[in-house]
Amino acid sequence: MSGISRRQAFAGLGSISVGALIAACSDDDDAEPTTSSGDRASRFDDAATCRQTAEETEGPFYFDVDKIRSDIREDREGVPLRLGVRVRDAARCEPIANAVVDVWHCDAEGSYSEPGESYCRGAQVTNREGVAEFTTVYPGWYPGRTVHIHGKVHLDRQTVLTTQFYFDDEVSARVFNEDPYPGESNRDGYNDSDDLYRRDLELTLTKERGRYRGLITLDVARA
Repeated sequence: MSGISRRQAFAGLGSISVGALIAACSDDDDAEPTTSSGDRASRFDDAATCRQTAEETEGPFYFDVDKIRSDIREDREGVPLRLGVRVRDAARCEPIANAVVDVWHCDAEGSYSEPGESYCRGAQVTNREGVAEFTTVYPGWYPGRTVHIHGKVHLDRQTVLTTQFYFDDEVSARVFNEDPYPGESNRDGYNDSDDLYRRDLELTLTKERGRYRGLITLDVARA
C-alpha cells in the first residue's frame, strides 16, 4: 500500500506521472501475467461514436475514503473480480488520462463498509488510454436492488459523473451458488425489476482463470 491519497493524487498530477502513481499503489494487486497498456485498452469496445454516460443516483452508502489503490478487497472474501473502467471525452470519443475513478459496492454478503472502514471502496487514476483497473470481489445482493457497483469520475477536482454498473443476472446466479454468498433463495432484486437498471450500464463480463473480468466505458462531459 503506497499511502497515496486521492487528494495527493489531485495535487500531484501536475508534477508526478500517472504511471508513477499507479505503479506506487500496484503492490497490493493479485499476481497475473503482465499486460501492456495497449493490450489492456484493446479489451474495450472501440466504438466509432460516443454517447454521454447516464447519471445515476449516488445512493445512501457513499463516503470519501480518500484512498488511491487498485486492490480494494481488504479482508473481504468472494469470487475475484477484475474491474476495468475506461473514461472517454464524450464530445471527442477520446480517452481521458489523469481522471480519478471512485468505486464502491457491497461485499459478498450484501454489506457496505461504514465510516471507519474502507473495504470495497477506493479510487484509481486513469492511464494514457483512459483506463483504471481495480481488484475486488463480485458484489453480493441485498433486498430491493439488483447487483451493482457505484462509480464516480473526477476531472480537475470536479465530479463530472456519478453512475452505477450492472451485472448479467445469469452470471450472478452462478456466482451466488458459491461461498461465501448467501445463495438466491430470498433474492428479490433483478435487472428487469430494478427501477435504476440500464442495459447500457451493464458490464461486459468474461471469466478468466477462476476470476471474472468486468469492463465498462464511461463517456463524460468535461466541466
